Amino acid sequence: MSMNVSLQQLKVFVAVARARSFTRAAREFGLTQSAVSRCVRELEEAIELKLFDRTTRQVELTLAGSGFERRIGRLLDEIEMALNEGRDAHQAHSGVVLVASNPVLSSTWVPAALARCAAAFPSLTLQLQDLPQAAVLQAVEQGEADFGVIAESVPFASGNLDVQPLSATPLCALLPAHHPLALQGALRWDDLAREPLVTLNRDAGCRGAVMRALDGLRPEGRPLQEFAHVAGVARMAQLGMGIGVLPVCTDGARGGHAQRAGDVAHATCHWPVPAGPFVTRLLHPVVNVTTMLVRRRHRSLRPCAQAAWSQFMQDGPVADGSDPETSSPDSEALPQTSIDGSPMRGSNGTPMRVALRGADTPPPLRVTRTHARIE
Repeated sequence: MSMNVSLQQLKVFVAVARARSFTRAAREFGLTQSAVSRCVRELEEAIELKLFDRTTRQVELTLAGSGFERRIGRLLDEIEMALNEGRDAHQAHSGVVLVASNPVLSSTWVPAALARCAAAFPSLTLQLQDLPQAAVLQAVEQGEADFGVIAESVPFASGNLDVQPLSATPLCALLPAHHPLALQGALRWDDLAREPLVTLNRDAGCRGAVMRALDGLRPEGRPLQEFAHVAGVARMAQLGMGIGVLPVCTDGARGGHAQRAGDVAHATCHWPVPAGPFVTRLLHPVVNVTTMLVRRRHRSLRPCAQAAWSQFMQDGPVADGSDPETSSPDSEALPQTSIDGSPMRGSNGTPMRVALRGADTPPPLRVTRTHARIE
């Protein structure tokens, strides 16, 4: 036997049973007394049970109605509790969030971003998966991670992923102070054509940008070594085994010097220059590597993951300083090279205009959210 019983009918019945009054139940639901009476009568007809004994002075549950109220009342209370718990989870942003990141960003900006997210949402449990970049994309596509953090050159597109750029960092040459190229001002990519080079491999996400910038410039057979970690690139450069090519972000607010790995400002820097006696030189024309968030396309994030995503978006952009120019510490006579401290583009914003100054200055470039001021 099928029964056409609505949740509203059950809720009205329980309200009448607990209040022992049609009038008080009607007031609770904002209904007329006749509407409440009709609702109870339709429920009795649907289940073929008399639930109340009615008189002009009082309302009493029948024996069948009393047992029905105990079971239905308990079920309705559990439904209400479940709905409240779901609402509380949304409002309190509680739950476990899995974030996947490539190895370099996992050792620089991402842990600091996770710490700020944990401070903003204490009820969240944040877990970081340190993976090669291809594995980050795969984990997000397969739902094994809520979202990922990668580094790529733009434009970057994936049919299965939505991409949110955060901050662009220019590729720079990392040189020991005694290297001949460290003693000149602006460097171009073709200055590196015959030099041994050291850069990061595919796991870090920026190899493609480096190879495209060098395309057609280097003689066949010139060595280009690849490492999984920035420390390996830095050590090779420090020992004179090759010029490092890395993204480097700088802190224009502190006089334009590159942010070192031990600096306090490192917490907000995506690509700090490694510690050591290095000179960093911006390479022209400017090639940027952009830190991006990725998530599955056409899939809504869980409330807790959406809260973490929004916090990462808020923390991701790195603000430029206001100092328009800085001199190289190696020689006062060296040409100055700087990037104006124009505001960065927002997540939906307009590209900013970048002006380059120096002896070997290429034409003005139009780039997106560049953050650099190099010694």
